[in-house]
Amino acid sequence: MIIIYLILIFALALLNFFKGKKSLHMLQQNLYNENNRYLKWVMKNKKQFLYLDLIMVIISLVGVFVIYDLEAVSIACLAVISVLSVVQAFIWRKNIINDQNKKKLVVTARIKRLITTTLILFAIPLVILGINIDDQYICWIITTVLCTMTYLNVFVVFIAMIINTPIEKCVYLYYKTKAQNKLKQMNNLKIIGITGSYGKTSSKNILGDILNIKYNALPTPRNLNTYNGLIMTVNNYMDKFCDIFIAEMGAYVKGEIAGLCRLVKPKYGILTTIGTAHLESFGSEENIIKGKFELIESLPSDGFAVLNGDDPKQVNYKLKNKVRTIWTGINNKDVDVLATNIKCSHKGTNFDVIFKGDDKKYHFETKLLGNHNVYNILAGIACGKEFGIDIEDLIKAVSNVKPVEHRLELKKLGNFYQIDDAYNSNPVGAANACEILGMMPGLKVVVTPGMIELGDKEDEYNKTFGEQIAKVADYAILIGEKKTTPIKEGLLTKGFDKDKIIVFNDVREAYPYIGKLAADNEVYALFENDLPDTYNEK
Repeated sequence: MIIIYLILIFALALLNFFKGKKSLHMLQQNLYNENNRYLKWVMKNKKQFLYLDLIMVIISLVGVFVIYDLEAVSIACLAVISVLSVVQAFIWRKNIINDQNKKKLVVTARIKRLITTTLILFAIPLVILGINIDDQYICWIITTVLCTMTYLNVFVVFIAMIINTPIEKCVYLYYKTKAQNKLKQMNNLKIIGITGSYGKTSSKNILGDILNIKYNALPTPRNLNTYNGLIMTVNNYMDKFCDIFIAEMGAYVKGEIAGLCRLVKPKYGILTTIGTAHLESFGSEENIIKGKFELIESLPSDGFAVLNGDDPKQVNYKLKNKVRTIWTGINNKDVDVLATNIKCSHKGTNFDVIFKGDDKKYHFETKLLGNHNVYNILAGIACGKEFGIDIEDLIKAVSNVKPVEHRLELKKLGNFYQIDDAYNSNPVGAANACEILGMMPGLKVVVTPGMIELGDKEDEYNKTFGEQIAKVADYAILIGEKKTTPIKEGLLTKGFDKDKIIVFNDVREAYPYIGKLAADNEVYALFENDLPDTYNEK
C-alpha cells in the first residue's frame, strides 16, 4: 500500500513540475499579475483545465465519499490515478516542447522565492499524509487535496505569489532606496525620461547613440521600462562615469509614468507619439494622453521637453506646468526642428534639417528605415543640440546610429531579406512598416499574428492592417487562425488572392515556406509583431 502511495506521489510531483513551470512562465510574462494580466490570461486559456486532471479529482472524490470499502478499491483507484498522472505529464511535456517559447522563463530570485513557497504549499498535505499514513480515509482525503491542487496548479502558483507579496514589497523597497540614494549622490547626472505609445525604445536607443558622441550616456537596457526595470538599471548598470541617464518609461494605466518620475526625477523629457497602445488597460484615449503627459508635467521649469509637432494629441494638449518645450516635426512647418526632403530606400533614409531661426539646411543620413525613425532622430538631434553638441558631430552621430533590434531591422536571413519589426506592433508602426515594405524590390511577404491590447478597436485596427498589407504584399502569412481573422477579412476586402494567404500556428513554420519562395525570387519578408507565449493558439 505504501509503495502504491509513493508511486502516486511521484506521478503527481512529475505532473506538477511541468504544470508549475508553465504557470510560473505565464505569471512572469504577465508581469506578476500587474493589472490582473495573469488572471485574464488564465480565464482566456481554458486549456489549462484539462479533462485528465479533472478525472483524477473525480476518482479521488468517489473514493472518499462514495466507496466505503476503501481497502478493497484503493489499490485499483490509486493505480488509475497514477497512470492518468503520468499520461498527463507526457502530454504537458509534448506541449512545452512544441510551444514557441519566444521568451524563456527567467529563473530570477523572485521566481526562486515563488518556487519555494509553491513547494511549501504542496508539502503541507504531504506532511499530514506522512503522519497519518496508516489511516486510509485520511490518505484518500489528502490524495483528493493533492489532485485538486494539481488540477488548479495555475491558482496554487497565484496563491504563492500573494503569500510572497510582503516579502516582495520589502525586497522592492530595499532596492528602490538603494537606487534613489545612488542617484542623489550623482549631482551632475542629467536624467532624460522618454515615453509615448509608440517608438519609446527606438527613440531611447537612437538618443543614446547620438549623445554618446560627446557624453557617456546610459539608456535603460532592452525594455527595462518599469519600476523594477529602472531600479535594476540604476543599481546594476550605472557607474560614476555616467553623464546622462536615459530612462524609458512604459505604462499600462494612468499614474504609472508619474510614479516612475518620482522614482528617478527626470529634468528633461521626450514624448514620441500618442496613440491607442494598451487602450484596454488605460480605459480611454483621454487616459492615455494624460498618462503620457505625466512625464512632461513632472519636469522642473529649468528643464525642457521635446514634443512631436505632427501629433495633434500633443499639439492640442494644455500643459499644466511651465517647462520649456521644443517642437519637432515633418509636416508642421511651425516647429523648432524641422525635417524636409526626406528620401527613403531599402538602404536607409536621408533628409535635411532646419532649426528655427537658422535658414541653413543641414543634411543627415541614416541606415534606419522610415519616416517614424526620422521623428526619433529629430528628438535626438534637438536634445543633443540643447546639450551643446555641434551640428557636424550630430550629423556624424546620426550616420552611425545602429538599427534597433526587432524594430524594422533589415538583415539577410538565409536566402531572403528579413525586415524584422517583431517587437510590440501598433497601428501606426504597422502602417509605417507596410509603407517601407512597399519600397523594397522583388517579392514581398508579410508575416504577422496581428496586433493586441487595443481594446474594443482591436478587430477594426487589424482589419485595416489587412487592407494595408493587401496594397504592398504578394503573400500574407498569418500566425494563429482565430486571432488573425480580422486581418484576413481586410485582405479579402481589398481583393487579395486568397491562395496567397497562408495560415500557420507557429511562426517557425513561416521560415521554410519563405525559403521556398526565395528559391526563384528575391524576397523581402516583413515580420510584423511577435506575440508572447501567452497568446499561443494551441
